[in-house]
Amino acid sequence: MTRSDDLPKALPSMWRLCKLGYQHEPGLLVFAFAMTLLAALPDALLALWLKVLADGVLRGDRRAVFVAAFGMALSVTATWFLRTLSTRISRRFRDRVTIMLEAHVARLQATVATVEHHERRDYLDRLSVLRKQVFVLDHMYMSLFSTCGWILRLAVTVGLLMSINPLLALLVLFAVPTVVSSSWRPGVERSTEEKNASHQRLADHLFRTATTPAPGKDVRVTGIGPSLVTDRRLAWERWYRPIARVRWVSAGWHAAAWAIFGAAYVGAVLFVASGLEGSVGEVLLILAAGARLSSYIGATVGEIGFLRGIWLDGSRRLVWLENYAASFAAGADLPVPARLTDGIRLEGVSFSYADSDKVALDNISLHLPAGKVIAVVGENGAGKSTLVKLIAKLYEPSDGVILLDGQPLSRIPADAWRARIAGAFQDFFRFEFQARHSVGLGDLPRLDDEPAVTTAVTRAGAQDVVDRLDSGLATQLGSTWPDGAELSFGQWQKLALARGFMRDNPLLLVLDEPTAALDAETEHALFERYADAARTSTDGRITVLVSHRFSTVRMADLIVVLDGAHLLEVGTHESLLAANGPYATLYNLQATAYR
Repeated sequence: MTRSDDLPKALPSMWRLCKLGYQHEPGLLVFAFAMTLLAALPDALLALWLKVLADGVLRGDRRAVFVAAFGMALSVTATWFLRTLSTRISRRFRDRVTIMLEAHVARLQATVATVEHHERRDYLDRLSVLRKQVFVLDHMYMSLFSTCGWILRLAVTVGLLMSINPLLALLVLFAVPTVVSSSWRPGVERSTEEKNASHQRLADHLFRTATTPAPGKDVRVTGIGPSLVTDRRLAWERWYRPIARVRWVSAGWHAAAWAIFGAAYVGAVLFVASGLEGSVGEVLLILAAGARLSSYIGATVGEIGFLRGIWLDGSRRLVWLENYAASFAAGADLPVPARLTDGIRLEGVSFSYADSDKVALDNISLHLPAGKVIAVVGENGAGKSTLVKLIAKLYEPSDGVILLDGQPLSRIPADAWRARIAGAFQDFFRFEFQARHSVGLGDLPRLDDEPAVTTAVTRAGAQDVVDRLDSGLATQLGSTWPDGAELSFGQWQKLALARGFMRDNPLLLVLDEPTAALDAETEHALFERYADAARTSTDGRITVLVSHRFSTVRMADLIVVLDGAHLLEVGTHESLLAANGPYATLYNLQATAYR
C-alpha cells in the first residue's frame, strides 16, 4: 500500500466509519437509525392535518374535523414518543461507540510501525485536530441519522406543496445555495484551522508549562510566569485571527444564500394566495408546510454543515490514520530469523527528517556482525541515535536498504522484529504504574512475573531503588497518585534500564546512552556484564552501545565513529588509536580531562 500525505475523499471515509460502527454495534446502529426515520414522519404530516382541519371547518364537515384533530393529536404524541425513544437508544449507542472510537484511535497511533507521525510537524497538526475531534466523532452517526430524518421530512413536505401546484417544488432549487454554502464554509474554516494548528499547539504547550508541576520550579526561579501568559495569549491570537476572518467571510455568503431562499418563499405564498386563488386550506398548507420547509432546510443545512465541518472532516483524518498505519504492514511478509548468523548490514543508507533540509545520515554502508558488541560514538548531532532508531525500525531509510541476515528489514513486520529487541534509551518515559509494572512492561507477556521482574532489576543494578520503596515492587510510582512515590531522575533511569532488560534472549540489545545518570564506574561494570553475555550467546545477539564515555566504549568489539551524518571510521579500540584519526583525538581529549 502506498503512503499518502493527502486526506482521503470525504464520502468513502464516512462510509468506512459507518461500517466501523456497524461492526461493533450492529443492532443499536440499525435501531437508532430506524427510530430517527420513524420520528420524522408524524412531525412532517402536521401541515396536512391543518389543511384538512381548515377545509373541514369551512365545509362544515365534522368527520374531516375529527380526522384532522385525531391526526394532529396522534402526530404530536407519536413525535414525542418516537423522539424520546430515539434519544434514549441513540445515547446508548453513542456511549458505546465513543469508547470504541477513542480506543481505535489510540491503538492506531500506538501501533504505527515508526515514530515519524509523532515528530513531523504536518502530521502533528493533523493528529492534533483529530485528537480533539475523536471525542465528538460519535456524533457523526447521530448527525448522519438526523440528516436522513430531515431529508425525509423535506420529501414529505415537498410532496404536500406539490399537491397544491407542481411549480412549488422549485422552492427546493432556491434552497440549493444554502446547502452549498453550508457544505463549503466548514471545510474552508477547518482547512484554515489546520494550517494554523502549530500556533494552537504552542498555546497549549505554554498553558501546560504555566500550570503543571514539572516545570513549576523553573517557572518560579526564572520568573517567566507573566511572560508565559502573555506569549500564550499571542499564540492563541495568531491561531484564532485568520480563523475569525474566514468565518466572517463564509458567514456573509451563507446569509446571502438564505436571503435568496427567503425571497423565494415569500413569492411562493403570494403565488398561491393571489395567482392560484387557493382555498384557505391551501394557503394554510403552504404557510405551515413552507414554514416547516424553511426550518427543515435550516436543520438539514445545519446537520450537513456539522457533517462537513467536524464529523466528515474527522472521519477523513481517522481513515488517513488507518491507511497510514496499514501502509507499514503492506509487504512485510518475512519472518524474523530465530538466530543471527551474518548480522545487520546497512547499504547506502541515508535518512532525513521530514521537516529538515539537513541530512541526518548520509550514504552509510556498515556491517554490524552477529554476536558482537558495537559501540557508536560521535559528537552531538552526528546521527548516533538516528542510526539506532533505523535498525530498530522506528524510522525507515530515505535511501538505501537495511538487511537482517541478508533479508530486507523493510519486509519483516515491525512488531515481530521489536519482539526480539531489548534495551533502553536516554529519552525514556516515566510510566507511573506500580514499580513491578513499570519494569514488567519491557516484556508484556511477563508483566506480572515477579521473578522475571526481579531478575531485570538486578541486571540493571536497580535493586537499591526498589529497596528504598515503601512497598518494594508493589509501590505506586508518581507523587500525583495516592500513596505514590516520587523518584529522582537517576532512579527513574535505572527502572527504565531494568525495563529494557526484561527480555532474556533478544537478537538486538540497544543501549542508547540510558545510563547518563550513573557514575562511570557503575556504567562500565554494567556494560561489561552485558558485553560478556552477548559474546557467549548462541543466538548471534548484537549489542549496540551509544555512549560518550570512552572507558565504556573501549570494551566493544567494533567501534563506529560518526560525524556530521557521515561514517568516518570503523574498527577496534586499538586499531582506531593506531590510526590516529578522529576517534583517537576524541579519546585523548577525554583521557586528558580525567587526569
